[in-house]
Amino acid sequence: MQTTAGSSFLRAESELAREEARKLKAEKIKTLGDPIELPGKPLDIIVRGSDAWLAEGSATARLINLETGKTRRIFKGHFGPVTSLVLHDDGKILITGAWDKTIRIWDAQTKDLISSTAAHSDFVKSLFVIPSLNLLVSGGSDMIVRLWDLSDVRSGKPLVSSGSISAHTRPVERLEGHALSDNTGILYTADTMGVIRVWDLSKEEGVTPARWRANQKTEFKHHRTGINDMVYGGDELWTASSDETVRVQQVGATKNAKPAPPITHPVAVKAILHLGHTELDEPYLITGAGDVIRVYDVSSPDEPELLNEIDAHWHDITALRLWIRKTVGKDGITRVEPWVVSASLDGTLRKWRVSEMIKPAPPPVAMKTDESTKPHPSGLTEEEERELEELMAED
Repeated sequence: MQTTAGSSFLRAESELAREEARKLKAEKIKTLGDPIELPGKPLDIIVRGSDAWLAEGSATARLINLETGKTRRIFKGHFGPVTSLVLHDDGKILITGAWDKTIRIWDAQTKDLISSTAAHSDFVKSLFVIPSLNLLVSGGSDMIVRLWDLSDVRSGKPLVSSGSISAHTRPVERLEGHALSDNTGILYTADTMGVIRVWDLSKEEGVTPARWRANQKTEFKHHRTGINDMVYGGDELWTASSDETVRVQQVGATKNAKPAPPITHPVAVKAILHLGHTELDEPYLITGAGDVIRVYDVSSPDEPELLNEIDAHWHDITALRLWIRKTVGKDGITRVEPWVVSASLDGTLRKWRVSEMIKPAPPPVAMKTDESTKPHPSGLTEEEERELEELMAED
């Protein structure tokens, strides 16, 4: 009993210190990045035009304007934190997955719920859509990857299963993929053990509803623990892990090819954005580890150069997205400039001009960067907040 009481006391002291540090940092950086305060904690984000679509820990999805910070639409219906979301049909359809084990289909314009599907036997952790294949992929804490046919997505009926993958032995945290033809594709699935599997997808001919076969092509085990983010482009697969590294794998390389060295961080890396695999096509990697954003020149993957560190948030960064910002000046001329939007468990979105991010930073001011301030209202109970933080840390 004494050991338990002592452990509880030490944990309480640690939590108090962490809360105080967060409080101090929140005050110090309260205007940094022109923050947009959110009602819930953002767990996933899509940026389209001047809008951001958010999956929130408050069991809602939200459409918010990045210029004004005002909410345009709220999508309510889930019974647990919304962990992932994707857009389909040129942005007319919103698809969300949540802790309530369901996938929900929404009319993105009217907010109407089109359908709800009991998708997994545990939390839905990740969604990915390959539009040209009318294929939705979901990954869950039940360790299953499921394939769903979107060809009749507006029918109002639950989604039709098109296949499943049960090769993972831990929760499936991240998905990536792309089409190869009208009937074939490549899928990347990553779990909380750090295992990444690569699958050849092929659509069965003459079968209605659609059925997909998944044949494992290869697997990668270069991370020691969970994959938190994954980006594919240019035959490169970039992954961020709780083992405090970012790694790049040449997907088309020979089996004996020497991998690039890992990019190490002081804490778990939860988010990455590779500008080389966006419309910018610039050789910069932006990472979110703890509450700090780091910018690397990766024009030579074997020798990445750290350009900048931004003490950006007072809690863990959950996502980084490119924002092509269009503004009209007093002269009537429209100007286009790339920005980055960061989402964090501190309950904010913050905005960063890319041209300023890639400049080498001045010597950093001493500051505790891993923890900070008071809890932000999220619609969760105290116990659910604790569980959410533990899950984010574990996965």
